[in-house]
Amino acid sequence: MTAFDNRIHPGRRWWRCCLCALLALSGAARAESDFAALVAALDAPSYDDKAAAAAQLAATAEPRVEQILAHMLEGRLYTLKQTGEVVVATPATQGYDVVAAASGADLGNVSKRKLRKIGVNNQLRGSLRDLLAHIRLADADPAVRLAAVKNMAGQLDEPLAEVLREVRRGETDQRVLAAIDAALLLRDLDSDDADTRLRALAGLEGQVDNAVRNRLLTLSVDPAMDAATRQAAARLLKAVDSQIAFYGGLETLFFGISLGSILVLAAIGLAITFGVMGVINMAHGELIMLGAYTTFVVQQAMPQAIGWSLLVAVPAAFVVSGAVGIAIERTVIRHLYGRPLETLLATFGVSLILQQAVRMIFSANNRAVVTPEWMSGSLVINDFLSLTYNRLYVVAFCLLVFGALLLILRRTRLGLEVRAVSQNRAMAQAMGIRSGRVDAMTFGLGSGIAGIAGVALSQLTNVGPNLGQAYIVDSFMVVVFGGVGNLWGTLIGGMSLGIGNKLIEPWAGAVMAKILVLVFIILFIQKRPRGLFPQKGRAAEG
Repeated sequence: MTAFDNRIHPGRRWWRCCLCALLALSGAARAESDFAALVAALDAPSYDDKAAAAAQLAATAEPRVEQILAHMLEGRLYTLKQTGEVVVATPATQGYDVVAAASGADLGNVSKRKLRKIGVNNQLRGSLRDLLAHIRLADADPAVRLAAVKNMAGQLDEPLAEVLREVRRGETDQRVLAAIDAALLLRDLDSDDADTRLRALAGLEGQVDNAVRNRLLTLSVDPAMDAATRQAAARLLKAVDSQIAFYGGLETLFFGISLGSILVLAAIGLAITFGVMGVINMAHGELIMLGAYTTFVVQQAMPQAIGWSLLVAVPAAFVVSGAVGIAIERTVIRHLYGRPLETLLATFGVSLILQQAVRMIFSANNRAVVTPEWMSGSLVINDFLSLTYNRLYVVAFCLLVFGALLLILRRTRLGLEVRAVSQNRAMAQAMGIRSGRVDAMTFGLGSGIAGIAGVALSQLTNVGPNLGQAYIVDSFMVVVFGGVGNLWGTLIGGMSLGIGNKLIEPWAGAVMAKILVLVFIILFIQKRPRGLFPQKGRAAEG
């Protein structure tokens, strides 16, 4: 601040600040009115004037321009007859839902009689496509530029091809450069010169793209083409199809691993309780369900921080399901040790009670759990292979939970006592280990992990009272197949069943795949009743 500024009276300084703010607001209002005038010019009487107005609009670099020009290209731009305002009109059940094109303000629903469509001819459509191409290809986000190039591929005219050549000179992203090259080569396939077509086909070798495959398929059966072009296209099409089959196999493998991760998360808590205590807990699925509902409650409690809600829901679900599990063990299961049939029936009754309690609190309707933004979308490898982020995170989460549980059982006193009781309960009691306390803590740990599994499942399936029933049978299958009480057996068993299920599904269907997996489990335990990795210890031998 200068000395002169320091001499200004505080009241005058306040008025000067107000004046600057008013000038800024008036400048913004003027810019907004100028933009509205450019939008209004799209309703010019001649198509040439409309094209000129669209070009002027595109030169403003306003973020709303792309949408406005796209609506005009799609024939959704109208004017209100009464006011002449340019609007975007969307057909509704009655009349049209109308939004102001310049400001985005909702103008409600109007009848068709009150609207006049802004006409577009083929020449203007070409101009609009060129303008949209320039806007999208100049975007700072490489993904937007890549999508723009892919949308143009296969339908390039010479002006758009020239635009792509110009853009290519300054492009730095390798994926965008490859897409531009493929689009230009696809245009060369329309050439009347056979040598140009053959050079384009040679350049397209190794490209795995929908537009490329469709063009090759057309060329390989086009009777108007020369034999050399047809043969080269057919050879290249065969190579592309083999690559597509390879990527399809990778996608199937990924879905199998993600299903296996879900099965491991659902079964790993059961493996602990079943292995240590010999308890057939039919309420395990409902403990998973409680974890999913805990996620829903956490998101309702912090709607402004959905991105953080899962990080809060994981420990919350562990505590809620773990506490319920300890309560079940202390009130029901502790009186039924050594009586597996009665334990099965009692825990089945507990599962029904938990289901009904959830119905009374949350109703029988499914509850929507929001996927955070950082888990949304897909990792796109190419047109035929994309990995969804939510499943990638579930796989990583499964391995993280497995590693943490392994550390607990191998590196903590509780883990030492759990292993001692699981291998020889009588000897552990003789050494002073309180097996009753270990049973309660073990059941709470297994139940808490079931709650964590519910958090993961809430991102992949519906959250409802019957959520647990869909996974209880699969959990027991994984535990029995892998070996009762063996964590590594649970991991390998869950992954094996998940991958096997997804490999069978394409040719047998989802239902038959489950039946075949179940038949395999039945046959397998006939040969190896103790599973892949049988439990060790004197108790196991007995």
